[in-house]
Amino acid sequence: MATNEGSEPANVCISKINVGQGEGYDKKCIFCKVVNNEMGTEILHVDEEVSCFRDIKPGAPHHYLVVPTRHVGNCKSLSKEHVSLVEKMVEIGMEILQKNNVLDLSDVRFGFHWPPFCSVSHLHLHVLAPASQMGFMSRLFYRPNSYWFVTADQLIQQLNSKGETN
Repeated sequence: MATNEGSEPANVCISKINVGQGEGYDKKCIFCKVVNNEMGTEILHVDEEVSCFRDIKPGAPHHYLVVPTRHVGNCKSLSKEHVSLVEKMVEIGMEILQKNNVLDLSDVRFGFHWPPFCSVSHLHLHVLAPASQMGFMSRLFYRPNSYWFVTADQLIQQLNSKGETN
């Protein structure tokens, strides 16, 4: 697991936005359980829109997952109305990196696995840094412009083009 030796967890604002088991909560979804503090996972950021925690199988020294606080399906289920959510996820990912002393934002990777290549059907942004320190398998698994992984910028561009006539 990625650790931050000598540093405090970034933005632990657990005023516990408990989604509860109503709207926006999928009782079968592991990420809904994480966000709802049912798994004992350290939450690095939580607000009404998004939450962030460390990936349990890090592909880089810093590997975080930014997820909507309320259940949202995978990136294939998104529409143009979700652009602001994806942008907020990227913004929080950058904040978490900066709070964990990752200052070279040119050596990071932000992206989503494209169905059917995602293991959890709750939308989640992978935030990896430094990308230059990713191993061979991680470079393959999180490879931009592949059939299985799209960058946040690619997803935003794709969502913005939805509904346009060609």
